[in-house]
Amino acid sequence: MPKMIFVNLPVKDLAAATRFYEAIGCSKNEQFSDHQASNMVWSDAIFFHLLTRDFFATFTPKPVAEAQKASEMLIALTMDSREEVDAIVEAAAAAGGKADPRAPTDMGWLYNRAFEDPDGHIFEAVWVDMAAATATGE
Repeated sequence: MPKMIFVNLPVKDLAAATRFYEAIGCSKNEQFSDHQASNMVWSDAIFFHLLTRDFFATFTPKPVAEAQKASEMLIALTMDSREEVDAIVEAAAAAGGKADPRAPTDMGWLYNRAFEDPDGHIFEAVWVDMAAATATGE
């Protein structure tokens, strides 16, 4: 079995969250989705498992973080170009998220912008010119 990652995220409005993730390029896998969860496919190995807050709480003994008020993690997604970085951030904003909750980073060989989903989970969209990064020793 290939290595895979499932990022489980608590959401307030499952339908709205599902629409948001579709807008940024995910597709919904109906086989692993129901009234409490949407399994959103980012790639062959990366999935965002959107869970209603009550359902999410059944998987942890800790309080569920309110992502609008505190950062629980940053999720970085690599993109194939600077233009794709800009496009996903703009798509996120148009779909009810927030573009650029912090200033973009542009180092020439690395371009990074961030966005938040409607629940406040922060994502970084990153493009790296690996040849230039290697040449600069970064």
